Amino acid sequence: MKEDTRLAQGDQAPDFELEDHNGDKVKLSEFRGKIVLLSFHPLAWTNICAKQMQSLEDNRDELEKLDAVTLGISVDTVPSKKAWAKELGIEHTSLLCDFWPHGKMIKDYRIFRQEDGFSERVNVIVGPHGKIAFIKIYPIRELPDIDEILEEIEKIER
Repeated sequence: MKEDTRLAQGDQAPDFELEDHNGDKVKLSEFRGKIVLLSFHPLAWTNICAKQMQSLEDNRDELEKLDAVTLGISVDTVPSKKAWAKELGIEHTSLLCDFWPHGKMIKDYRIFRQEDGFSERVNVIVGPHGKIAFIKIYPIRELPDIDEILEEIEKIER
C-alpha cells in the first residue's frame, strides 16, 4: 500500500464495533465527545506489545484526567486476549479483537501488514468530534512513548 493512501490528521476516524477481551461490544462512535486513543499492536503474547498495553494501564489515571479512553487493538481472538490481559494484570484497559473478518477494522485504518497478517504498531488519537487528531506509525520493534501521547492529548481542544 502506498504511503499517501494512509489516514492522516484531520480525517474522519472510521467507525467500528469490535469485541473486547471480555466479550463486550465496543463501538467508536459511542465515545463521541471524548478523546479516544486507539493503540494498535501487532500480536498479543509478545514482549513489546505487552509493554505497550501495560503502559496504557499504568497511565490510566493520567489519561482519565485528560478525559481520554484507551483501547488496545490487534487481530488476536477474544479468548487469547482475555488470557493475556489476566497474565499482564490489565483490569481497566479494553483490549479489542479484530480477529474476524481478519483485520477488517485494521484494514479500514489502512495499517494492515498484508505480508504478516497483523497491524503496524500505531497510535491514533481520535478527537471529541470523531476526527483523527494524531497518528503515528512506530517501527515494529519500538515501544511507543506514552509521554508523547499524553502531550498530544493535552493539545486537543475539547
